[in-house]
Amino acid sequence: MKQSSLKSPLARVKSLGSARSGTMHAWRLRLTAFALLPLTFAFIVIVVSLAGRDYESARALLGSPGAAILLILFVGAGIWHMTLGMQAIIEDYVHVEHKKVVSLMANICFSTLIGVAIIYALLRLSFT
Repeated sequence: MKQSSLKSPLARVKSLGSARSGTMHAWRLRLTAFALLPLTFAFIVIVVSLAGRDYESARALLGSPGAAILLILFVGAGIWHMTLGMQAIIEDYVHVEHKKVVSLMANICFSTLIGVAIIYALLRLSFT
C-alpha cells in the first residue's frame, strides 16, 4: 500500500516542506547547536575561573576583550537557538492562527529583549 504525500514531486526533490522554509530552519538550528558546543565549553571555563575571585578581579576578567567576545558570541548563539526552538514548538502545537502569530511575535520580542539586555550588561562591564 503506497502512502500518499502532501508534497509535490518537485518539493520532494528540493527537500522543501509546505512552507518552503523547513530545511533552512533545521539547518539554522543545527548551526547554532554546533556553534554552542565550543562556546559552552568556553563559558564553563570562564565561570569556573571566576570561583574564589573577589569582585574587582572577577569584573576585570569579565571585562577583558577575549572573555567579553566569547560571552557575547555564547549569548547570541544561545538566544538565536532558543528563538528557533520556540518557533518550532509554537508552529507545531499552536493551531489557532491568530494565537500562533501573536505567540511568534512574542517569542521574537522576548528573545530580542533578553539578548539585548545581556549583551548590554556585558558591554557595559567591558567598557567601564
